[in-house]
Amino acid sequence: MTVVRAAAYVTEADDGPHPGWWLVRVKRRVHEILEIGESGDWASKAVDAALMLLIVANVGAIIVSTDAEIRETSSEFFRYFELASFCVFAVEYLLRMWSCTANPEYSHPVKGRLRYALRPLMVADATAVSSYFIILFLPTTLDLGALRTLRLLSRLASLARYSAGMQAVAVVAAARRGELLAVVSVVGVLIVLASSLMYFVEHGAQPDNFSSIPAAMYWGVITVTTVGYGDVRPITPLGQALTGLIALLGVGMFALPAGILGSGFVEQMHRRYAHSATTCPHCGGKILQNSPYA
Repeated sequence: MTVVRAAAYVTEADDGPHPGWWLVRVKRRVHEILEIGESGDWASKAVDAALMLLIVANVGAIIVSTDAEIRETSSEFFRYFELASFCVFAVEYLLRMWSCTANPEYSHPVKGRLRYALRPLMVADATAVSSYFIILFLPTTLDLGALRTLRLLSRLASLARYSAGMQAVAVVAAARRGELLAVVSVVGVLIVLASSLMYFVEHGAQPDNFSSIPAAMYWGVITVTTVGYGDVRPITPLGQALTGLIALLGVGMFALPAGILGSGFVEQMHRRYAHSATTCPHCGGKILQNSPYA
């Protein structure tokens, strides 16, 4: 059986001992643990599991701390837990930035690190760490809900690093962005058209609810999305007929993104299974396509 082994990160330090060779190996190992741990790398798995649990715990703590009674009775716990989490995530971020040059794609000590820092997940990590740093030095009398919400969203985004499903959805959304943008454009046109028609039909009967086209857009959004709160609704026969038609069109419009993402997700899973089928289960190398074992 002919296989091509997975490419490893090779540096000049591997050619033989020279000053700093041990630091290069340490950097590469840190990068492997944090970024590219193989399936049998238990250290990488343990670190990933610990960081994922800490992220989930932070998300849960932020959610629970929004309850005034719990926040007052457990303020000391939340403060020390946030401080410990900040230290762990700050060290993780610095280690990622330090070790990223072990990857040939980011080998330049300055430009490589800048490109690495601009990756979406690294931006999310930097946002979460910096938001806590800002909260730490701002007066406690200020309303810091916006910063805590930003940190919550950043931590949720960081979970994508450890979730193959979330990564697959992101890949599908990026691959189908053209189709999704087209659907969003059609939905936007539909909302503007529906709101404009309803304004001209209902303005005379309900000047308060349909005072302008922008005001009618509230009704347009909740109707096209088939939510229908009922607080703003047409009372004229023509307006009610338009509402039924627009609601039916809204069902069809919002079914399109689900179909696009669903088909793209299935294709992504098929690619992943095809890739694993051509990978040697023993060494992790790829079986050549011209091999009788492929």
